[in-house]
Parts: sequence; structure tokens; C-alpha cells
Amino acid sequence: MAIKHWQDPVNLVLGAWLIVSPWALQHAAEAAPTWNAVVLGILIAAAAVWAMFRVMAWQEWANVAFGLWLIASPWILGFAGVTAALYNAVIVGIVAAALALWALGTDRDIGGWWSHAH
Repeated sequence: MAIKHWQDPVNLVLGAWLIVSPWALQHAAEAAPTWNAVVLGILIAAAAVWAMFRVMAWQEWANVAFGLWLIASPWILGFAGVTAALYNAVIVGIVAAALALWALGTDRDIGGWWSHAH
């Protein structure tokens, strides 16, 4: 299997990190940030795995949306006071969205607005 975008395996790792992060960062007793991290981790990882097998623009756009949700979720779900969960959600959200936008912007087959060959 040849992976087209290096960003997809990185987003897979970010998704896996999100799944285990409530326990690693010791905020698993807090329901909202725990469920948010686990569900979004599964979604980001699933979109990344799918993109590693067959690249389509929707997978990258999904990870952009998931990343944006992660950035906003501490305030929407009310866990901005849980510092570790707040920073984790915002940082992972920024990185996941940026990586997906990078893949979209540089791949002519699914967008390529940033591609030199476009």
C-alpha cells in the first residue's frame, strides 16, 4: 500500500492519541471532555485510515470539520475549565485541521489550490 499523503498517518496518530488522552492526561472522570476526545479520536482516525486506502476530498474536509469542532468544543460543551482537556482539544484540533487543509491544498486530485502544478 502506497500512502499518498504523509498527513493521513499523522492524523491517525492524533486520533489514537485523542482516544487515550483522557486517561493519559487524567481527566477521564470528566464526562464531556472524555466523550468528546474518544468520539472525535475515532472519527479522525477513521477518516485518516480511509484516506490512506483511497484518497477523496471528503475525508480531508471531514478532518477539517472535526478539527474545528475540537477547537470550539471546550466552550460549547463547557469543559474550558479542565485545563488539560482544553489545551489538548485546541492543539489537536488545530493540527488535525491544518494537516487536512495541507493535504487538500497540495493534492491536485482533490483540490490543489496550493499546488505548484495547478
